[in-house]
Amino acid sequence: MAGAYPLAGKRVWVAGHRGMVGSALVRRLGGEGCELLTVTRRELDLTRQVEVETWMRETKPQAVFLAAAVVGGIVANDTRPAEFLTDNLQIQTNIIATAHQIGVEKLLFLGSTCIYPRLAPQPMNEDALLTGPLEPTNQWYAIAKIAGIKQCQAYRREYGRDFISCMPTNLYGPEDNFDLTSSHVLPALMAKAHDAKITGKPSLTLWGTGTPRREFLHVDDLADACVFLMKTYSDEQLVNIGVGSDVTIRELAELIADVVGFKGTFTFDSTKPDGTPRKLVDVGRIDALGWKAKTGLREGIASAYEWYKQNAATA
Repeated sequence: MAGAYPLAGKRVWVAGHRGMVGSALVRRLGGEGCELLTVTRRELDLTRQVEVETWMRETKPQAVFLAAAVVGGIVANDTRPAEFLTDNLQIQTNIIATAHQIGVEKLLFLGSTCIYPRLAPQPMNEDALLTGPLEPTNQWYAIAKIAGIKQCQAYRREYGRDFISCMPTNLYGPEDNFDLTSSHVLPALMAKAHDAKITGKPSLTLWGTGTPRREFLHVDDLADACVFLMKTYSDEQLVNIGVGSDVTIRELAELIADVVGFKGTFTFDSTKPDGTPRKLVDVGRIDALGWKAKTGLREGIASAYEWYKQNAATA
């Protein structure tokens, strides 16, 4: 269902503006003629309800992109379950509930495709939500995100709030997390391949079997899709955001090695978890609305690698 909502002249809060998604949204919103609102973690603890209510009442955002979250890869999810569940529940509940209380005109909640069942039919349609067991290694994060979707739907049903949800596939790009203890697979592979090239290692050992299939979306494409949805979409149905194609982890590693210039070989440690066998989203809904991703995987990896080389010390 369409619902025209121009952003020009609006006070727009990007919650989580220093993260990979939030910073991409800030870049994208620069051309929309809106007044951007941002606040740092040091200035506002989003897990504290009173602080969130006070700040939002003072700044009066008219539109909110809810991109703030505790995020990480398999290791981080599996070893910090309380943080991934509780902190994310607190952050989104505080923002969504306060958005209702102060009359925010529109809110976009960013979820994740890990909300879908571990063995969901591929490609994963939005209707697969809650039809089967979750992937155990990221269930804590997934449950928090499912709750956020349901909160947006509940406020829409009970109070008529224009709160919408989108589910991005695996993301990469500028401001990604390259810390090997908490990063996702693409930046981890990039950091490992870069280090191996610099140090002259003949081989790289990667987690799992290399056979799982994953879809990767450049974060600037996601930001463009989010702005598109904020301006044109109004419905309780969640919307997948992806590219509609996937690669194996082995293929991804080979592509990254080619871009980085690592000439060695790969070995796979099959004692480590693979995670979900395949994660490809059905992008039919957003396609029908009139949006498609523009950045090819090789092109996107090359630009992400340039950013990484310039920011390796802090990335």
